[in-house]
Order: sequence, then structure tokens, then C-alpha cells
Amino acid sequence: MALTHKEIFERYVYAGAITRNPEAIAALFTEDGVYDAPLVPADHPLHHLVGRAAIRAGTRAYHRTLTDLGAMDPERTGYVLHDTADPDVFIAEIDVAFQDRTTMSLVQIFRLRDGQIATLRDYFSEPDPGGGGRG
Repeated sequence: MALTHKEIFERYVYAGAITRNPEAIAALFTEDGVYDAPLVPADHPLHHLVGRAAIRAGTRAYHRTLTDLGAMDPERTGYVLHDTADPDVFIAEIDVAFQDRTTMSLVQIFRLRDGQIATLRDYFSEPDPGGGGRG
């Protein structure tokens, strides 16, 4: 049975924002999957990752940088999913709240293949840990 867009997104959020598990994140992608974060600098750990091994390594490195923000606060975090004319593409608008009260707004575009993420374009800018948030 194929997963819904909501189920795929919620698994991605659980693996990434909640448990910060690079193995679980990489497993959601196709073997040749691509993770792109076009708004971050070229030397950012998530800027452009191709393949599960790179996605695993990049997300592991990125999660090490999040120690100042604390965990995601699910009570104050929200999202909206948008289906597109292409059944393999959906868009997520997300407002993430961290326990330190920092917030981050972002947009993610998911392209699926055979129930896995083939491409994820993640449009975000780094939150300001002391500044109350920006997106």
C-alpha cells in the first residue's frame, strides 16, 4: 500500500526534526535521492547532497550544529501540505518552533519515486538562536 503525502512528510519530520536520526532520514530517500537547500551557503552541510550516504553524512553534520536551539516544540510547530497536479510532488509550508523559543519558517518541495523521496528542495535560512526567529 502506498503512503500518503502526509504519512511521508510525518515520517520525514519524525526522523529529522524530532529524533534527528540520519539513518532514518536517508532511508526515506531513493538510493540516488537528492537533498537541496538552495538558500544556505555552499559550505553548509545540507547545501547539496546526492545519494543516501551523502544525505546521512550531511544531516548528521547539520544536527550537530543545532545544539543551541534545543529540540523542536511540537505544541507550537505547524505545517500545511499542498498537493500538486503531479501526484508525485507535494509542497510543505512549515513554521518550526524550538524549545528555546526560536522559530524558523520554511518551504519544502518533495518529489517522490516509488513511494520514496527522489528530490527534496528545502528552502530555509538558519534561525537566529538569540533573535526570536526569522525564516
